[in-house]
Amino acid sequence: MDLEVLTEQLYNVVRKSERVSGRNLTLPVLNCLLLEAKNNHILIKATNLDLGIEGRINCKVKKEGRAAIPTATLGNFLGNIQDSKTIHIKQDGDNLIIETQKNSSVIKTIPNDDFPNIPKIKPEVSFKIDPKNFINGLKSVFFSASSSSIKPELASVMVEHKNDILHFVATDSFRLAEKRVSDKNIRDDFNPILLPFKNIPEIIRVLEEETGPVKVLLDKNQISFEIGDIYLFSRIIDGTFPDYKQLLPKEFKTEVVVLKQDLTNTLKLSLIFSDKFNKTTFRIKPKNKIFEIETKNPDVGENKTKVDTSLTGDDIEINFNHRYITDCLASIGSDSLSLNLNEIGKPMVIRGVNDNSFTYLVMPMNR
Repeated sequence: MDLEVLTEQLYNVVRKSERVSGRNLTLPVLNCLLLEAKNNHILIKATNLDLGIEGRINCKVKKEGRAAIPTATLGNFLGNIQDSKTIHIKQDGDNLIIETQKNSSVIKTIPNDDFPNIPKIKPEVSFKIDPKNFINGLKSVFFSASSSSIKPELASVMVEHKNDILHFVATDSFRLAEKRVSDKNIRDDFNPILLPFKNIPEIIRVLEEETGPVKVLLDKNQISFEIGDIYLFSRIIDGTFPDYKQLLPKEFKTEVVVLKQDLTNTLKLSLIFSDKFNKTTFRIKPKNKIFEIETKNPDVGENKTKVDTSLTGDDIEINFNHRYITDCLASIGSDSLSLNLNEIGKPMVIRGVNDNSFTYLVMPMNR
């Protein structure tokens, strides 16, 4: 391998790729970036088998070649030589020599015969998306997915398209978030796909730097995103997502309408006094115009705060995990929230007032 490449272009691709590399003790090559120089371009590849990325950069290739370099070493190196416009990379046996105008470094390579191929999808479905819409959908719900892989379908975000609407849904069985995003550029509906929870942050990180349309390819087992010279693929979970629509109550006995900022401030104050289970009591008395939030901790003390609200329906006192309520607030764009409840033991549904694009369901705690 012998080539010259623009430093900024190489660094941008490496920066997008480096977090995809896994910390794999059994297959060390997965902790590397694979560099392939051929036909006047260089390919930079990274994968952890569930997620993979490939970036292509046009450059001057004097000699073709292939080398695997520890991800952290290359990323840190490039991050500290940004004053150099171009880089000369030359392979010498098991070493990679990297030269700039002021610097010459030798980086040890790793045998790359076992580096996996980055799958290229033969799509059953393909379409283009606005990356902002896709990111908005993922960010709005993925915190509700389970972090445990015991039930893979719960450790995922379900995405489907119906009637010009992209639906994003995640649940860990204790709470559920649904975000609906209008996208009329997608011509055909497609069956639900399950994106692994652990891949979502990297998909967001790669897509959020893009402004133009992103091409999406789907087959039974994988999804890929093509953004300029970046190709990103993710495994799709083989499973059936719960029929979440059956979980959403059709009617409610109590409604609380509250300013989002007032609820946020009260929950922050309550957190100081919450116990190790994050137990928070909502005490709602519409006839007395009282909405009170209470937390207790035997080692700290207790707090009761009354919140200004509009209340209708039946009295109820119910407990929730403090964190589960707080988590959803950033996903709601409305200044006012509607908290809808039934009797004890039934879930609460939170939506933005005059905004039905986001729905959040949270189960109560035992008394």
